[in-house]
Amino acid sequence: MSASAKPPTCLSVPEFLSWDAPPGERWQLVDGEPVAMAPTSRTHGTIQSELAWVLTSHFRAKSSPCVAVTEPGIVPRALSANNLRIPDIAVTCTGYDVEEQDLADPILIIELLSPSNRAQTWINVWAYTSIPSVREILVVRTTEIGADLLRRDTDGNWPPKPATITDGDLTLESVGLTLPFADLYRSTRLARSA
Repeated sequence: MSASAKPPTCLSVPEFLSWDAPPGERWQLVDGEPVAMAPTSRTHGTIQSELAWVLTSHFRAKSSPCVAVTEPGIVPRALSANNLRIPDIAVTCTGYDVEEQDLADPILIIELLSPSNRAQTWINVWAYTSIPSVREILVVRTTEIGADLLRRDTDGNWPPKPATITDGDLTLESVGLTLPFADLYRSTRLARSA
Protein backbone atom coordinates (compact mmCIF):
# COMPACT_ATOMS: atom_id res chain seq x y z
CA MET A 1 0.00 0.00 0.00
CA SER A 2 1.48 3.34 -0.97
CA ALA A 3 1.76 6.17 1.53
CA SER A 4 -1.01 8.07 -0.23
CA ALA A 5 -3.43 5.13 -0.49
CA LYS A 6 -6.36 5.17 1.91
CA PRO A 7 -7.16 2.20 4.14
CA PRO A 8 -10.31 0.25 3.33
CA THR A 9 -13.60 1.23 4.97
CA CYS A 10 -16.65 -0.63 6.27
CA LEU A 11 -14.58 -3.56 7.55
CA SER A 12 -15.84 -6.20 9.94
CA VAL A 13 -13.55 -7.31 12.78
CA PRO A 14 -12.49 -10.51 10.92
CA GLU A 15 -11.77 -8.50 7.74
CA PHE A 16 -9.75 -5.99 9.76
CA LEU A 17 -7.73 -8.74 11.42
CA SER A 18 -6.86 -10.25 8.03
CA TRP A 19 -6.17 -6.84 6.40
CA ASP A 20 -2.58 -6.34 5.25
CA ALA A 21 -1.97 -3.05 7.10
CA PRO A 22 0.98 -0.84 6.17
CA PRO A 23 4.11 -1.95 8.06
CA GLY A 24 5.35 0.06 11.00
CA GLU A 25 1.94 1.47 11.94
CA ARG A 26 -0.55 0.52 14.65
CA TRP A 27 -4.24 0.49 13.75
CA GLN A 28 -7.55 0.08 15.50
CA LEU A 29 -11.00 -0.42 13.96
CA VAL A 30 -13.55 2.28 14.76
CA ASP A 31 -17.03 1.80 13.37
CA GLY A 32 -15.69 -0.20 10.43
CA GLU A 33 -12.87 2.18 9.56
CA PRO A 34 -9.17 1.51 10.27
CA VAL A 35 -7.69 4.39 12.26
CA ALA A 36 -3.91 4.82 12.52
CA MET A 37 -2.44 5.28 15.97
CA ALA A 38 0.50 7.63 16.53
CA PRO A 39 3.69 6.37 18.20
CA THR A 40 3.77 6.88 21.95
CA SER A 41 5.81 9.59 23.66
CA ARG A 42 8.57 8.67 26.09
CA THR A 43 6.39 9.59 29.07
CA HIS A 44 3.48 7.57 27.70
CA GLY A 45 5.66 4.51 27.10
CA THR A 46 7.34 4.80 30.51
CA ILE A 47 4.01 4.95 32.38
CA GLN A 48 2.69 2.04 30.29
CA SER A 49 5.77 -0.06 31.15
CA GLU A 50 5.54 0.85 34.85
CA LEU A 51 1.88 -0.13 35.02
CA ALA A 52 2.45 -3.44 33.20
CA TRP A 53 5.37 -4.25 35.52
CA VAL A 54 3.42 -3.36 38.70
CA LEU A 55 0.42 -5.44 37.61
CA THR A 56 2.53 -8.43 36.54
CA SER A 57 4.53 -8.35 39.81
CA HIS A 58 1.28 -8.15 41.79
CA PHE A 59 -0.22 -11.15 40.00
CA ARG A 60 2.94 -13.23 40.42
CA ALA A 61 3.16 -12.43 44.14
CA LYS A 62 -0.45 -13.61 44.59
CA SER A 63 -0.07 -16.62 42.24
CA SER A 64 -3.03 -15.13 40.39
CA PRO A 65 -4.22 -16.45 37.03
CA CYS A 66 -4.67 -12.83 35.89
CA VAL A 67 -2.35 -11.31 33.30
CA ALA A 68 -1.70 -7.77 32.09
CA VAL A 69 -1.59 -7.56 28.30
CA THR A 70 -0.15 -4.50 26.54
CA GLU A 71 -1.97 -3.15 23.50
CA PRO A 72 -4.52 -5.97 23.21
CA GLY A 73 -7.41 -6.03 20.79
CA ILE A 74 -10.64 -5.27 22.64
CA VAL A 75 -14.04 -5.73 20.99
CA PRO A 76 -16.72 -3.60 22.68
CA ARG A 77 -20.14 -5.18 22.98
CA ALA A 78 -21.81 -2.20 21.29
CA LEU A 79 -21.35 -2.38 17.49
CA SER A 80 -19.05 -5.35 18.02
CA ALA A 81 -19.04 -6.45 14.36
CA ASN A 82 -17.13 -3.33 13.29
CA ASN A 83 -15.02 -2.29 16.28
CA LEU A 84 -11.71 -3.48 17.65
CA ARG A 85 -10.06 -0.96 19.95
CA ILE A 86 -6.47 -1.03 21.20
CA PRO A 87 -6.04 0.20 24.80
CA ASP A 88 -2.62 0.55 26.39
CA ILE A 89 -3.15 -2.29 28.88
CA ALA A 90 -5.94 -4.69 29.76
CA VAL A 91 -6.16 -7.39 32.40
CA THR A 92 -7.93 -10.72 32.01
CA CYS A 93 -8.11 -13.66 34.39
CA THR A 94 -9.36 -16.07 31.72
CA GLY A 95 -7.01 -18.75 30.43
CA TYR A 96 -6.75 -19.65 26.74
CA ASP A 97 -5.67 -22.61 24.64
CA VAL A 98 -5.99 -21.06 21.18
CA GLU A 99 -4.28 -17.79 20.22
CA GLU A 100 -6.58 -14.78 20.56
CA GLN A 101 -6.77 -11.75 18.30
CA ASP A 102 -9.04 -10.02 20.79
CA LEU A 103 -8.68 -10.36 24.54
CA ALA A 104 -11.36 -12.46 26.24
CA ASP A 105 -13.17 -11.13 29.30
CA PRO A 106 -11.08 -8.09 30.29
CA ILE A 107 -11.78 -6.93 33.84
CA LEU A 108 -9.54 -3.83 33.90
CA ILE A 109 -8.71 -1.57 30.95
CA ILE A 110 -6.08 1.16 31.14
CA GLU A 111 -5.72 3.98 28.64
CA LEU A 112 -3.00 6.62 28.66
CA LEU A 113 -4.27 10.02 27.68
CA SER A 114 -2.18 12.25 25.43
CA PRO A 115 -3.22 15.62 24.00
CA SER A 116 -3.29 14.21 20.47
CA ASN A 117 -5.59 11.30 21.34
CA ARG A 118 -7.89 12.78 24.00
CA ALA A 119 -11.16 12.64 22.04
CA GLN A 120 -10.57 9.15 20.64
CA THR A 121 -9.47 7.83 24.03
CA TRP A 122 -12.71 8.95 25.69
CA ILE A 123 -14.75 7.50 22.81
CA ASN A 124 -12.94 4.20 23.42
CA VAL A 125 -13.49 4.42 27.19
CA TRP A 126 -17.26 4.76 26.83
CA ALA A 127 -17.24 1.87 24.31
CA TYR A 128 -15.43 -0.30 26.89
CA THR A 129 -18.27 0.24 29.37
CA SER A 130 -20.43 -1.95 27.10
CA ILE A 131 -18.29 -5.04 27.90
CA PRO A 132 -19.96 -7.04 30.68
CA SER A 133 -16.70 -8.36 32.20
CA VAL A 134 -15.07 -4.92 32.61
CA ARG A 135 -15.11 -3.74 36.24
CA GLU A 136 -12.79 -0.71 36.05
CA ILE A 137 -11.33 1.65 33.47
CA LEU A 138 -8.33 3.79 34.38
CA VAL A 139 -7.38 6.77 32.20
CA VAL A 140 -3.89 8.03 33.10
CA ARG A 141 -2.71 11.48 31.99
CA THR A 142 0.69 11.88 30.34
CA THR A 143 1.09 15.68 30.42
CA GLU A 144 0.46 16.05 34.16
CA ILE A 145 0.19 13.79 37.19
CA GLY A 146 -3.42 12.66 37.36
CA ALA A 147 -5.90 10.02 36.32
CA ASP A 148 -9.61 9.35 36.01
CA LEU A 149 -11.10 6.09 37.28
CA LEU A 150 -14.44 4.60 36.32
CA ARG A 151 -15.63 1.73 38.50
CA ARG A 152 -18.78 -0.32 37.91
CA ASP A 153 -20.95 -0.52 41.03
CA THR A 154 -22.34 -3.71 42.57
CA ASP A 155 -25.54 -3.35 40.50
CA GLY A 156 -23.48 -3.29 37.29
CA ASN A 157 -23.92 0.43 36.62
CA TRP A 158 -21.22 2.91 35.68
CA PRO A 159 -20.96 6.31 37.39
CA PRO A 160 -21.98 9.33 35.31
CA LYS A 161 -18.44 10.71 35.59
CA PRO A 162 -15.08 9.30 36.67
CA ALA A 163 -13.34 9.85 40.00
CA THR A 164 -10.24 12.04 39.64
CA ILE A 165 -6.96 10.96 41.24
CA THR A 166 -3.99 13.32 41.62
CA ASP A 167 -2.23 12.05 44.75
CA GLY A 168 -2.48 9.54 47.58
CA ASP A 169 -3.11 5.88 46.82
CA LEU A 170 -4.52 4.35 43.66
CA THR A 171 -6.80 1.39 44.40
CA LEU A 172 -7.81 -0.94 41.59
CA GLU A 173 -10.49 -3.09 43.21
CA SER A 174 -10.88 -5.30 40.13
CA VAL A 175 -7.42 -6.76 40.71
CA GLY A 176 -7.01 -6.16 44.46
CA LEU A 177 -4.13 -3.69 44.09
CA THR A 178 -3.36 -0.51 46.01
CA LEU A 179 -0.20 1.53 45.38
CA PRO A 180 1.02 5.10 45.79
CA PHE A 181 -0.31 6.92 42.73
CA ALA A 182 2.94 8.89 42.29
CA ASP A 183 4.79 5.59 41.68
CA LEU A 184 3.31 5.46 38.17
CA TYR A 185 5.28 8.61 37.28
CA ARG A 186 8.53 7.98 39.16
CA SER A 187 10.65 7.46 36.02
CA THR A 188 9.14 10.33 34.04
CA ARG A 189 9.98 13.99 33.68
CA LEU A 190 6.69 14.78 35.45
CA ALA A 191 8.02 13.31 38.72
CA ARG A 192 11.08 15.54 38.53
CA SER A 193 9.02 18.68 37.93
CA ALA A 194 6.48 17.95 40.71
